[in-house]
Amino acid sequence: MLKAATFEWFVARRYLRAKRRGSALSLITVISISGVAAGVMALLIGVAVNNGFRNTLQQNLLGATPHVIVLEKEPGYGIENWREVSAAIRKVPHVSAATPALWGEVFLSGPLRSSGAFLKGVLEDPAAFEQIKRHIKEGSIEQLSESRGYPGILLGSKLAQNTGMLLDSVVTVISPRGENTAFGVRPRPYSFRVVGIFESGFFDLDNQFAFTTLKTAQRVFAIGDVVNSIEVRVDDLDRAPEIAKAVEAAAGQKLGATHWMEQNRQLLGALRMERTVSLITIGLIQLVAAINIFITLVMTVMDRKRDIAILLSMGAKRFQIRRLFILQGMTIGAIGTLLGLAAGYTLCYFADRYQWIPLDEAIYSLRYVPFQARAMDSLWIAGVALLISFVATLHPADTATKIPPAETLRYE
Repeated sequence: MLKAATFEWFVARRYLRAKRRGSALSLITVISISGVAAGVMALLIGVAVNNGFRNTLQQNLLGATPHVIVLEKEPGYGIENWREVSAAIRKVPHVSAATPALWGEVFLSGPLRSSGAFLKGVLEDPAAFEQIKRHIKEGSIEQLSESRGYPGILLGSKLAQNTGMLLDSVVTVISPRGENTAFGVRPRPYSFRVVGIFESGFFDLDNQFAFTTLKTAQRVFAIGDVVNSIEVRVDDLDRAPEIAKAVEAAAGQKLGATHWMEQNRQLLGALRMERTVSLITIGLIQLVAAINIFITLVMTVMDRKRDIAILLSMGAKRFQIRRLFILQGMTIGAIGTLLGLAAGYTLCYFADRYQWIPLDEAIYSLRYVPFQARAMDSLWIAGVALLISFVATLHPADTATKIPPAETLRYE
């Protein structure tokens, strides 16, 4: 068996090195290898881009936003019994934290220009502060309650940049819920000191959000001891829908829960569709490569009829003839696959490390195109490429076994 395999591999290798009469075959062989390599490389890069977008957006988004959020089913005054509800939610399995929050729209007046923003009040609690601390770019969160006579405020990096608000500067926050006067509601300004600047990596958050303490936010929005949301973090992101149902049951009839997958349904759906379209489109390159392998083997069979007839006359078995042509096609596929994987991983590494493709953050929420090539992807991509190469060898290999030795050699 070993000697037979050695014989088949020896003949297949000789055919791959076609010279003289087969110079055209050599060129087609190179084109076939290049086609397989291009298909594998393009497929790996396409999957790496999709992985990069999904993982980076998910990491940035979920690093600064809740996994599950509890809100009122019907708009009302707010969640008054938020302490009891938060305590009940923390007892739900797989819930790692449940923190109340109050947020609303405000108007920020800065040195350069003014801007609308969302002011979010968080409870002065280590669990709530821990999530924000991870994204602090400048300053500190410890002075959020008060800083030299002013309540503290944390600004998103883009928001601070656009309005010209610097660390330790005093800014004005105007709430639409102001004082009631004889002439109607008058917006009331509040002064804050910038104690920190955060950067989550997600453009919408960095461009629109500011943080302060829950008590300060309640005073700015002129409401009592209530919150309008309870933010929940879980220990298993993939089970967020299931956990959200348990959280909603624990929160009570008047409150509902929604999870991060539902909130970002359009974004996740677009990424899934983009992945599917990429696989189908780039898969056509693999189809072209398979056709090249098919043509290469067909031309080899036609060019080597005499050689095949001699081999059969000398005692070679027809299954050996079939096997040597399958080996030839699979060798083309294997070489192309290895070259494609090497080129794909190299391009992904340098493109991600040096941020070759910049993006408009206002549109894509990312500064550059992320490339994340995973080892598991290379396994199934290589498997698909080799399977297609194998299928392309079957008909030419079967044709080679049907060559009649006597009739072929009679006219030579």
